[in-house]
Order: sequence, then structure tokens, then C-alpha cells
Amino acid sequence: MCQTIQRPWFVYIVQTECKQLYTGISTDVERRFHEHCQVFEGISEKGAKYFRGKKPLAIVYRETYENRAEASKREYQIKKMSASKKRVLINTN
Repeated sequence: MCQTIQRPWFVYIVQTECKQLYTGISTDVERRFHEHCQVFEGISEKGAKYFRGKKPLAIVYRETYENRAEASKREYQIKKMSASKKRVLINTN
């Protein structure tokens, strides 16, 4: 019997040039960041619409989860946080 290797899911936070924070999930954070950059540059529409007009600077935070459901729950929790609480989360890890 073949067993599928399950890739981990990540919750990540990207900081924009204007210091705003974007939270998302992906199985490949670097690829997703690149897609967000392409949206900003007008090259692609694969990244989040959030980055139309907001330049992504860096991935400033990430957490690892075993599956999409867990990652989605955590993403929801982080998105409900205030910007100051998100910055505390980023700075304590």
C-alpha cells in the first residue's frame, strides 16, 4: 500500500513596505510570498488581492501545522488580533 506523504501547512505573516501585516496559510511560504510580490508588480493574479498597491517586504513570522484545518484555525485567531498583538507575537518568536 502506498502512503502519501503529507506536507506541513504554515501560517505566516508578511510585512508590507508601509509596515502593515498580512496573515495567510500555505504549504510553501516562499512560493506564496513570491506570488504576492507578483501581484504587487502586476505580473500575476495568483497572490492575494491585498497586495495590489501594498508592496510585500518580508516574511516576518511563521508557524507549522500538520494539516490545513489546524492552520486555518490559527490563521483565523491571528487575523482577529490587533496589529500590536501581532507585533508582540512576531517579536516573541
